[in-house]
Amino acid sequence: MPLFYIGETIAPQSNRMEINGADTAWVLMSGALVLLMTPGLALFYGGMVRAKSTLNMMMMSFAAMGVTTIVWVLYGYSLAFGPDAGNGLIGDLSNLGLQGTIDQVVGGEGHQIPTLAFVMFQLTFAIITVALVSGAIADRARFTAWVIFVAVWITLVYAPIAHWGFASQGGNGGWMIDRLGSLDFAGGTVVEMNSGAAALALAIVLGKRDGFRRDSMRPHNIPFVLLGAGLLWFGWFGFNAGSALSAGQLAATAMINTQVATAAAAMSWIAFEKIRDGKPTTLGVASGAIAGAVAITPSCGYVTPLGALAIGLFGGVASAWAVSRKYKWGYDDSLDVVGIHGVGGLVGMIAIGLIGTKAVNAAGGDGLFVSGDPSLLIKQVIASVATIAYSFIVTWIIATVISRTIGFRVRKEEEVTGLDTVEHAESAYDFTLHANR
Repeated sequence: MPLFYIGETIAPQSNRMEINGADTAWVLMSGALVLLMTPGLALFYGGMVRAKSTLNMMMMSFAAMGVTTIVWVLYGYSLAFGPDAGNGLIGDLSNLGLQGTIDQVVGGEGHQIPTLAFVMFQLTFAIITVALVSGAIADRARFTAWVIFVAVWITLVYAPIAHWGFASQGGNGGWMIDRLGSLDFAGGTVVEMNSGAAALALAIVLGKRDGFRRDSMRPHNIPFVLLGAGLLWFGWFGFNAGSALSAGQLAATAMINTQVATAAAAMSWIAFEKIRDGKPTTLGVASGAIAGAVAITPSCGYVTPLGALAIGLFGGVASAWAVSRKYKWGYDDSLDVVGIHGVGGLVGMIAIGLIGTKAVNAAGGDGLFVSGDPSLLIKQVIASVATIAYSFIVTWIIATVISRTIGFRVRKEEEVTGLDTVEHAESAYDFTLHANR
């Protein structure tokens, strides 16, 4: 059974409601864990920027929570998970305003949960995905433009890709999950590569920060970064294990795999730093942990714990290397969204095609190294390429239109002053002599 299988229809009739209480509790708790990831991301990102733009960076995450929720209730959920409107590309509008979801259930027989629990769980995925993108344009984006971008991006980019990868409808849903047959347990395409590709497009459209390559632009608060990384690590258990949509063996497998890969990547990242620079860093261990969690996201329900260990070790090094490339290739991805989420998500998707095994999940597949058959690997590559291409192109168009109309980037003098003062008339820190009086 595919991960997000939701019965013969999106909203089965009420007379079929037989709610599994344990599964419902697990999904509700998992949704809360995933929602916590966005404030965790705000701390993670807020600590990584310079002090003068701390609040602005954190506000971008909170704006993502607000705007995405509104869009999701009005029409976003319907576009992503409504009955397919044709060729597996997008859902229809039958669930506008969440109509047809009250007193309904989703899930396989014996594992049905309230539709609204699923709606909430998937909402938290949409929130964190667009919030991740904000890291690429730290220190230089107008807040109003960002708010508009969030609404448009969720509509035109996230909802379609979520339908492709998550909306399984008995063979008639999203083209990647139901027709191609690619595997993505918790969002390697929908969340990770989607945000990475969008981040690259935004970084290119907005251009480099003033002082890029010239100034150090070091994180101003590493304890914030570590605290944020810890909250993200914690929340990721809901992200991955919650995607089983039931409290059982598959959720347990996803949870241990998440822990193993995250820990392994944290260590491999700082080992890479030690070899390259002579010293491991606290920023490196935090970034490595996130890279490992990203890499295991699509594969946590399809590989063994030893497979998760390999994914984490390789994913940490691959992301660390990719992050260093932005200076060579000349794009200013401020907080390394491309290198960590884009590359990490790709590592996890390809790993399924190599070491995925039905021994872990009968609804999965056997990868090339398990069966000798490259067909699953080919499907993973197709899904990955399609996600990256669509997200990059459409995001580039959205960002370009906003830039040429209302303007997306602040003026140079505003960037130098700092976005906290310019955009919000606030500051994260009071450095006056009598600040405590």
